[in-house]
Amino acid sequence: MEKQIPPEAEVAELELEAVIGFNGHVPTGLKCHPDQDHLIYPLGCTILIQAINTQEQNFLHGHGNNVSCVTISKSGVYMASGQVTFMGFKADIILWDYKKRELMARLSLHKGKIEALAFSPNDLYLVSLGGPDDGSVVVWSIAKREAICGSPAAGLNVGNATTVIFSQCRDEMFVTAGNGTIRVWELDLPSRKIWPTECQTGQMKRIVMSISMAGDDSFFYLGTTTGDILKMNPRTKLLADTGPTKGKFSLGVSAIKCLKMGGLLVGSGAGLLVFCKSPNYKPIKKIQLQGGVTSITLRGEGHHFFVGTEESHIYRVNFTDFKETLITTCHFEAVEDVVFPFGTAELFATCAKKDIRVWHTLSSRELLRITVPNMTCHGIDFMRDGKSIISAWDDGNIRAFAPETGRLMYVINNAHRIGVTAVATTSDCKRVISGGGEGEVRVWQVSHQTQKLEEALKEHKSSVSCIRVKKNNEECVTASTDGTCIIWDLVRLRRNQMILANTSFQCVCYHPEEFQIITSGTDRKIAYWEVFDGSVIRELDGSLSGSINGMDITLEGVHFVTGGNDHLVKVWDYNEGEVTHVGVGHSGNITRIRISPGNQYIVSVSADGAILRWKYPFPS
Repeated sequence: MEKQIPPEAEVAELELEAVIGFNGHVPTGLKCHPDQDHLIYPLGCTILIQAINTQEQNFLHGHGNNVSCVTISKSGVYMASGQVTFMGFKADIILWDYKKRELMARLSLHKGKIEALAFSPNDLYLVSLGGPDDGSVVVWSIAKREAICGSPAAGLNVGNATTVIFSQCRDEMFVTAGNGTIRVWELDLPSRKIWPTECQTGQMKRIVMSISMAGDDSFFYLGTTTGDILKMNPRTKLLADTGPTKGKFSLGVSAIKCLKMGGLLVGSGAGLLVFCKSPNYKPIKKIQLQGGVTSITLRGEGHHFFVGTEESHIYRVNFTDFKETLITTCHFEAVEDVVFPFGTAELFATCAKKDIRVWHTLSSRELLRITVPNMTCHGIDFMRDGKSIISAWDDGNIRAFAPETGRLMYVINNAHRIGVTAVATTSDCKRVISGGGEGEVRVWQVSHQTQKLEEALKEHKSSVSCIRVKKNNEECVTASTDGTCIIWDLVRLRRNQMILANTSFQCVCYHPEEFQIITSGTDRKIAYWEVFDGSVIRELDGSLSGSINGMDITLEGVHFVTGGNDHLVKVWDYNEGEVTHVGVGHSGNITRIRISPGNQYIVSVSADGAILRWKYPFPS
């Protein structure tokens, strides 16, 4: 009963409703558009345009790999973004039309990575800087959408250039800087050449992290890994001053911005945000943020500005009282699991690395964060009564938290030898079933006061990846990476049935009528099995490339969803075994996927830290 995926023409698209995610590691990746109403930032291969005052989001798709830099022209008409690619391949720069939210041109010359981009003040040119394997600087004509000229970005005896900035007034001058190199370039359009002049810093050797130009081109400022600031004159190419001499910024000056009213906004790698002035650069105002600062972007003249950090926080700061407001948060590590509480779609919980977070579904706001430092959470489940979140950790402990306050209710110490990899609860809230990295499945009797091991079931040879419990709590199924799925009797606490396949199982679901289960894993096949005798009923090709990691089925059992390493969310008809809808939007491997109770949304999470909410395509 082999079935092929129908051609894409017949498959409808899933509607993407919201994205929770921001890649805070992209230098100056967070931008405020000149219309002062939108923030623009990268997430994986996509670029998000987020309205500041409403929840509205637009998505720009076009890059085949992670976005490495973003820039907006002074007028706000154009946007450009660059990406990373594999060694030796060409990395694209995409020129976008902001108003129409669509791709205008694809510019490809650089290899490996686009390090930085900048527009000229009157939207005539775009300058791009290639990564370490490329090392060239190229000037593009925006009108003709082609390269005018290029040149190696740095001299022979210095390091790579990593940042670029255009003059604020002239279309013919720009500055590049990096490891031991600061150059002012003049564009000679008639002869199609760019001429560099090396800036003299005397005895100082610095690696430049960030750069900002004064509004009248009188000076430009460079932030360094040493934690000090250099002020250079672009006409004389000489160092004007440098500071602070004492109390340098810890972990380097990772972001810097000139203000119209004079003074500088400086962000450090240790998360310090400072307002200071030349020549002594002593902090006049300062606040401490979470995660190293990677972007500072002004809204208008800079009475408000936005700050992005490495921990994927976006803050709004009011300049006059210098107070920060957290406006966006998201995971900055791979998200390992997502789960809805029983019977409500208002909230859901996700876990990634050291945190469990509870989100409000409609507004995408983070309601609660539970952090266990230096551990990794592999799986979570809500108790049916909603009074606790049960979580599986890589130190071998099972921890239960209160979902309103996040306080620790109890810990089951040393529940498994090689970390707890999966966890599930029974609907009477009296038992927790856990799976470990060594392959054991353990049944625990839990209450607030006591947690007792009822039985350890040793059958699996390798880690348990997914556990699902039958509605009446008399049976459960565990999937393992050793190529077996085992159906356990939870009354007599022994094995009922075993399913073998040449794959490493990643996910398993009971059909709601509970006489069949569906499984999937690294062999990309979706298999239907008979619970009674463990025989295979049918197999479908679940994906064209890559493992399938997440699966969930509706309460009625008419449709189910899958997601995996091909980055696609697929909605299937259970009886026909055909794809009805496909969702494109993830840029990392999808790790888990859930349909909300009441069939309103599908929520999928991925290895790049993104959480995507899709509209469920069928009327509920």
